[in-house]
Amino acid sequence: MSELLNICLSCGVCCDGSLIGFVQLDNDELPALRKLMDIEEVDNIGLFLHPCTKLGCDGCTIYSQRPRQCGKFKCGILKSIEKKELDFDSAIEVINVLKEKKIAIEKQLATLPFELHSPSFYFKILELKKLFLKDKSGLSLSQNNPELISNLKELDKLVTKNFGISFYEQ
Repeated sequence: MSELLNICLSCGVCCDGSLIGFVQLDNDELPALRKLMDIEEVDNIGLFLHPCTKLGCDGCTIYSQRPRQCGKFKCGILKSIEKKELDFDSAIEVINVLKEKKIAIEKQLATLPFELHSPSFYFKILELKKLFLKDKSGLSLSQNNPELISNLKELDKLVTKNFGISFYEQ
């Protein structure tokens, strides 16, 4: 169990906005969580956006009091470790590859001739996907950014295979 906790706290990609854009909260936990963090409400549903403001250098700063959905979430890496399909060192290696790929993509996003508005990597990728779909000709964005598109596809394969999440398909 400590191996899972160590992976979870050292990784943080589910909390930093890399893989998940928001967490929906249960109504009964809202009063306690309002004391710990900023909560948004949309149509009487409490949620908070990622990157989570409670993610610090050493992981989640409210880990023992974290929202129920956060406690329930298990990415594919954790499930693979539980099933003994993946060892700790291999899991760290996959996480590091993901983080390196994300950094490379963020550098490429910074060179685009337009600005993506979300502070969350997850929502930036969805915003970009929407722009690709709007690009009727399929030429200007696609042809001018083949390396970015390739990196996004590689990232999606990596997160789909290892984390059980897919956010970019083209």
